[in-house]
Amino acid sequence: MSDTPDAAGPTPGAAGPAAEPARLCEEARRLAEAGEAGPAAALFERVLALGDTPLRAQAALGLAVVLDDAGDVEAAREADREAIATGDPEYGPRAAYHLALTHERAGDPGGAAPAWQAVLDFGNPAYLPPALLALARLADDAGDFDTARGHWEEAVATRDAEYGPLAAHDLAQRLLERGEPARALRILTAGLRLIDRESAPYAYARLAVALGIAYLDQAIGAFGAALGEPGAATDGDVGPLAVELLARTLPLRGRGAEAREVWRRGLADPGVAGQVRARLRRDFAAEDEDADTADLWWEPVVEQSVAEGTLPALAGEAFGALDHMYALLAVRYAEGASGGQPAGAGEAREAREAHEVMGRAVRVPSGYAWGPLLHESFAERLRLAMGSSDPALPPGWPDAEPVPET
Repeated sequence: MSDTPDAAGPTPGAAGPAAEPARLCEEARRLAEAGEAGPAAALFERVLALGDTPLRAQAALGLAVVLDDAGDVEAAREADREAIATGDPEYGPRAAYHLALTHERAGDPGGAAPAWQAVLDFGNPAYLPPALLALARLADDAGDFDTARGHWEEAVATRDAEYGPLAAHDLAQRLLERGEPARALRILTAGLRLIDRESAPYAYARLAVALGIAYLDQAIGAFGAALGEPGAATDGDVGPLAVELLARTLPLRGRGAEAREVWRRGLADPGVAGQVRARLRRDFAAEDEDADTADLWWEPVVEQSVAEGTLPALAGEAFGALDHMYALLAVRYAEGASGGQPAGAGEAREAREAHEVMGRAVRVPSGYAWGPLLHESFAERLRLAMGSSDPALPPGWPDAEPVPET
């Protein structure tokens, strides 16, 4: 539906008393489309001056649109009201629709609401969906959820392919905010049925994503119910699974603090702590069966960061520290490869051994996927520090050099 009703649609052939008003309306419409607002308005006013003719509502609406386009909004609204007063089943609701739009453009919800209500009162099915959606949003903005919900539900019930899905999305959002995912699921499912996915893929995707979010919220409720209230006994069979599912789902809805509390609760429960810890470590690197992770000082730190959802920050800190230490070692190693040897034989041996140790140290990252990135980053920073336009290190450094013997 157009945002603004036509000034006055094509007038069917008329005879008798309606012939002259019909001719004037048709001529006024052509003038309006040609940009001749003044002459068009004058012709519409001539029709109104003829009194209560069958074309009165059409002329009044046409005059309202022309005046609105010319910037005379108050006069346009008065013409709209004149069209509404005729009770015409077609041009009456169209005039009320136009009147509502003038108030919305002006940021006047108090004026828009009765105009949209007038559209509803006419009962013309063609104009009900946008009026219902508009009234729902006005009520929602005013904090009247119950009234808004009623209008949204009526808009969906019209099965209008344009406004029904919009109403379903709006209502579902509010229901999710109120903790009612099951009702949101129902309204979103109804909204999706109104959309032709091929012709409106973006509208379909918008509702489909909202539907997925509703399923997530419903799942969060179910997992939480499985765990019960804090302090309640946890089922040894399904409790650890419920802890993991709830803790991993909550962050998807921006509820990271709650997820941390769920992990904490599971790890503090002596009956299921071992299973919960195993699930917490599900994505950790494969471990040697004979290795004792308790001997690795960083294991508790990693576990805590996973439970608290701070693993990206921890990784950033660790890589930052590694990069700094690597640079300190690599600078000395690069300098030692071309520097002179100390005078004494003992000092020479110690220097050689130190150089070999540094060589092994700077090669450690090479065994990891991110190792080459670290090597390249250091080589470029060294080049910049030396103020050179040429590479400061040979290609493939340090792996291209002979590996020091152990």
